Order: sequence, then structure tokens, then C-alpha cells
Amino acid sequence: MSIIKLPLHFEGSLGEKTGYSLFDSGASFSCVRPDFLEMLEVPVKMHRPLEIATAAEGTYLRITHAVRLDFYYNDIRLSDEFMVIPGLSEDVILGVNTLQKWRIKLDFEHDTVIIDPKVAKAILK
Repeated sequence: MSIIKLPLHFEGSLGEKTGYSLFDSGASFSCVRPDFLEMLEVPVKMHRPLEIATAAEGTYLRITHAVRLDFYYNDIRLSDEFMVIPGLSEDVILGVNTLQKWRIKLDFEHDTVIIDPKVAKAILK
């Protein structure tokens, strides 16, 4: 597992803000802290909560809310679903599902993020 932490700009139906985001190759889902969502987007309650395993053996996390957000990296507009997790250590964590969806590659040697130019061209701004 490796991580890169960068500021990203986020947009929701209520507004926009910038927050530090952890690109985490060890996290399956993308996650957001509830207090970061204030004035950004209203979380939606899931019909059936998710129970996911954490890094601590035998410990599970129950997720009851999710939210869809747009976010920008180098002026490229991306979007995805984020699980709302109280007590999250960062404003936002971008997990493997999001990285794979947008073909995002992490360059740990240079602490940079690489987005496939083909994906960037296909996105309407």
C-alpha cells in the first residue's frame, strides 16, 4: 500500500471547496468525512448499509450514507461515489475503485498523479 496526499477541488450541489485528498492504493472505496461535506453536498442514506473490513483484523465498519461528488485534478473534471465515514483521518480518500475507473496512475517516486490523456479528452468540462 502506498499513498499520495494532494489538495483537490470538489463540487457538489450546494457549493464547492478544496480539501486534502489521500490517493490510497490500499483502500477499495473512496471515502469522505461528514464535516467536509458541509456546504458541499447532502449525503444519501443507503437502503442497505455496507459492512466493510478494516485494516484491523476482525474489525468491520458499517457505512450508512454515500454521496456523489465532482472533483478536479489539473483542471480535469472527474466524479465518483464517496462513502461517508465519521472519524476519517483525511478530508477525502480516493480508493482503488475510483483510480481504476478513471485510469489514474500514482507515481510514488515523484508524488504525482497521472491521468490517461484519452480519459481526459473524453471528459466534457
